[in-house]
Amino acid sequence: MTFLATWQFAISALVTLLVVVDPIGLAPSFLAITTGFKPAQRRAVAIRASVIATLILFGTALIGEWLLRTLGISLPAFRIAGGLLLFSIASEMVLGVRTQRQSETAEQAIDECARNIAAFPLAIPLMAGPGAITATVLLAGRTNGDWMQLSTLFAVIVLVALSCAVTFMIASRVAKFLGISGNAVLSRLLGVVLAALAVQFVVDGVRALLA
Repeated sequence: MTFLATWQFAISALVTLLVVVDPIGLAPSFLAITTGFKPAQRRAVAIRASVIATLILFGTALIGEWLLRTLGISLPAFRIAGGLLLFSIASEMVLGVRTQRQSETAEQAIDECARNIAAFPLAIPLMAGPGAITATVLLAGRTNGDWMQLSTLFAVIVLVALSCAVTFMIASRVAKFLGISGNAVLSRLLGVVLAALAVQFVVDGVRALLA
């Protein structure tokens, strides 16, 4: 695999996962979950959540396609289903529904399992949710077993997780800087980008099936 192809794959994977995970969009949920926490406690939660999400997406990249084969699901069919799921998430972002749902999930988690908020709901389902897992499986499928591209995907996952950790650590400043309007506008812009990526996944799946 050429360096150019690997570089293009890295950019595509980075944009896809950054848009799906949306670290900045998760900042308000993180603040809601860690209300009353000291700065050191917030840092610990941010790091732990990022590590857990990274491990989940690593496992998805490694065995996701194998699991599909075991269940008798073709990758093109999963591409189409995944693209539709990503488009659903994108529509929620554009319509402003996703942020509200994330906040509601966070509030429920505080009451149900306050001691494990790094795992739930931060790592699951906010960071490594259905959208991120679907995108990771689709991206891993595009590597066609090439370890250079698969290693690139691992590096992208780590980079996205680090961006989440850093964003969580400065969540107070980010939320204050963007404000309510800024968060709403950014979420909608990312939603449009994600919708375009979702359509591309569906188109690729249909082409593969027809071929």
